Amino acid sequence: MKKLLTIFTPTYNRSYCLVNCYVSLLRQTSNDFCWLIIDDGSTDNTKELVEGWMKENKIDIRYVSQENKGMHGAHNTAYEVIDTELNVCIDSDDYMPDDAVEKIKDFWEKYGNEKVSGIIGLDANLDNEIIGTKLPNNVKSSTLFDLYNLHGVTGDKKLVYRTELTKKYPYPLFENEKYVGLAYKYFMLDQEYEMLLMNEVLCNVEYLQDGSSLNMFHQYRKNPRGFAFYRKELMKLPFASLSFKFRQAIHYVSSSFFMKNKRFISETPCKGLTITAIPFGALLYLYIVSKTKTAVT
Repeated sequence: MKKLLTIFTPTYNRSYCLVNCYVSLLRQTSNDFCWLIIDDGSTDNTKELVEGWMKENKIDIRYVSQENKGMHGAHNTAYEVIDTELNVCIDSDDYMPDDAVEKIKDFWEKYGNEKVSGIIGLDANLDNEIIGTKLPNNVKSSTLFDLYNLHGVTGDKKLVYRTELTKKYPYPLFENEKYVGLAYKYFMLDQEYEMLLMNEVLCNVEYLQDGSSLNMFHQYRKNPRGFAFYRKELMKLPFASLSFKFRQAIHYVSSSFFMKNKRFISETPCKGLTITAIPFGALLYLYIVSKTKTAVT
C-alpha cells in the first residue's frame, strides 16, 4: 500500500549523526511514511550504514546516491524521486518527535485539500523549546512569506508540501557552486497557494547560533551566481514590499561584485532599486570580504 508521506534527508558525510534521525523514525506511532535518503556525494560510511538499516527492514527506506551538488541539488533529486502525496525534509542532524508522522497524517486527513500547498508546523530545539515564535492561533492558513512579513512569526518552521507542487520550480545548478536559497521554490508556490498552519512540533533541530553568520558569509563568496539568481527572483515577487525588494537589491549588487558581472544593472528586474542599492551593496561586498579574508588567504 502506497504511503502518505515521504521524509527525505539530504546528507553529506553525516554518518556520525544520521542514526539519531533513524532511531526517531523507528519510534514513530504511525508507519505511513517512507524515508528517502539522498546521499550527496558522501565519502564516509553513509552507504554501508544505510544498507545495514535497509537489511533490518524495520521501516521503508529508499537510498539514492549522487555526486555532490549541494543542498539544493539534493532537494532537486528528492523531488524527482518522491511519489507520495506529501513530503517533508528532515536534515541529517535532526529528528522527529515520536508522534510527528501521526500528527501530520491526522491533520492532513482532516483539513488537507487541493487549494493549499501543504502544512507549516513547528521546529523545536533539543530541549523541545520552540524555535522563534509559535504560529498565530487566529489564522488557519497563510503563505510562508506572509507568515514572516505580515504575521510577525520568527524562527525556522517545518514545511510539509504536496509533492506534485514541489516538483515544480527546480533549483538551477551553477557550475562550481553548491548553494541556491531553498526559499526560492517556497516563494514561487506562495504566488499560487497558502499553507495550513499547525501549531505542533514536527522536528527537533540542533540549533547553533555560533558561527552561522560567518558560514553564510563564506557561502556568499563561494556561490555568487546562486545568490544573485535568488535575489533577482525575490525582487520579482508581486506581493513583496518595496523595502523588501530593496534589501534583495543590495544583496544582488554584492553578489554581482563577487561575480565581476558588469551587466548586473541590465540583468536586474528592478533597475531603479538596483542603481540606488549600489553604494549599499558595495559596502556589503567589502564587509563580506573583510569577514572572510582569513579563510580565503
